[in-house]
Amino acid sequence: MHDISVVDLSRLQFAATALYHFLFIPMTLGLTFMLAAMETVYVITGKEIYKKITQFWSKLFLINFALGVATGLTMEFEFGTNWSFYSSFVGDIFGAPLAIEGLMAFFLESTFIGLMVFGWDRLRPGQHLAVTFLVALGSNLSALWILVANSFMQDPVGATFNPTTMRMELTDFAALIFSHDAQAKFVHTSIAGYVTAAVFVAGVSAWYMLKNRHMELARRSFRMAMLFGVLATAGVITLGDALGFVGAQAQPTKLAAMEGLWKTESAPMPFNLMAFPSQTDRTNHGAVQIPYALSLLVTHSLTGTVPGIDTLEQQAAERIRGGIPAVDALRTLSGDPGNAAALAQFREHEKDLGYGFLVKRYADDVTTATEAQITKASQDAIPQVAPMFWSFRVMVVMGLAMLAFFVLGLIYTMKNNVQHQRWFLRVAVWMIPVPFLACEAGWLVAEVGRQPWTVYGMLPTWMSASTHSVGYMVFSLIGFVTLYTIFIVIEMYLMVRAIRKGPDEDHAPHDAVRHASKRPAELPTSFTEA
Repeated sequence: MHDISVVDLSRLQFAATALYHFLFIPMTLGLTFMLAAMETVYVITGKEIYKKITQFWSKLFLINFALGVATGLTMEFEFGTNWSFYSSFVGDIFGAPLAIEGLMAFFLESTFIGLMVFGWDRLRPGQHLAVTFLVALGSNLSALWILVANSFMQDPVGATFNPTTMRMELTDFAALIFSHDAQAKFVHTSIAGYVTAAVFVAGVSAWYMLKNRHMELARRSFRMAMLFGVLATAGVITLGDALGFVGAQAQPTKLAAMEGLWKTESAPMPFNLMAFPSQTDRTNHGAVQIPYALSLLVTHSLTGTVPGIDTLEQQAAERIRGGIPAVDALRTLSGDPGNAAALAQFREHEKDLGYGFLVKRYADDVTTATEAQITKASQDAIPQVAPMFWSFRVMVVMGLAMLAFFVLGLIYTMKNNVQHQRWFLRVAVWMIPVPFLACEAGWLVAEVGRQPWTVYGMLPTWMSASTHSVGYMVFSLIGFVTLYTIFIVIEMYLMVRAIRKGPDEDHAPHDAVRHASKRPAELPTSFTEA
């Protein structure tokens, strides 16, 4: 049996590296299509200002892209080093979309980024625009294949478990790609990236307007960011609702934890606007509720209900009892693959195999598991409620705040007086961190809500980790956090330096000298302060 501290450290290390990496991904996804939109205006109108705009934001995109690649490379190695049993268990499925991502999307993106950067004087405007769109396509295809792999962990479709090889095997590639979770998550994540890029462009443009620098570029960039942001934010909220609806079907435990739903209630169910969930007391303290809202949000009706944690634990206990014979049969088959009786027993109970693995954490011989151990394992089937509850609400509140920000900003910019709204420009600068925090909160909802499973309903997290020592895990965790923190510092330094320098530095050195001696009042020294 794995040392639980090793499992927890493995989880913490992967969570840390993923959270760092995910700081770069949304802006990469969003900026590519914003660059394509900016360059499209240049090609259509022929106005040099839009070429200048595209080239400036391309520099910031390249900084972000380079650091994103650097932080992402090590994550795939972690599957083999820290999660070896998981890699063996689902390698046939998980490896396919990741291989396609590397061969198709990443190479496509990387190849055309070179043409996008160095091809301005070598390609005709229409050809360069096509290259920029291919970069955007490659970035989003990369996200698609990664999210297809992740969605299998959330909703394992298109595969079956082979008791002879003790591995999951891919049986339906189309089902894997077109699973409801994969498609909803891809669109939701991609559009969240568009929101992130729009806020970033708006915030930097607002700073330029506050400093009365590069005003033409700033006003035009700000207007495009507002248009882009309004559409993207409305889309991400709508698709978030769709993703929640899909998640309610595939992962009812995640939904129950997200809503702090300890007991199943009759319809119409109220929505916990705010509360302080207690896993120990199994209740919500200080709950503020909106009547009927949960039924409307989740089931889109006033008569729909969703199961609470009490019901889900009872269902988990029943599935654990059903999974025990499957695990027992699997033990027999591991020594005698041709045992017909064991194979028949496995086939009868294989749908509950993963739940049988849950109780193996407490009883190595699952056939001797006591009711107390089964109850404990069934309680493990529910993720930690408080982190889920608050992460979800942080994400939603920030999403609504960004929608209000974009709508107001669009009104100001369409009236052509945004440069005079000094208070709003200051707000725009301080809005820059908001979408990044919202994306991180969304990632926590998705991944913490999947616990205690690595592959939902099939493979518990405690079984998935490699058998490293605690010392090794502590050392590698410290090393990764240190390295990734350095990456973040480099990113912030390069970004802030490029923004301070501005797009006209080579042509207007006097502008830089005039402003270099003054510390901007509105722009933080680094965006981490924001």
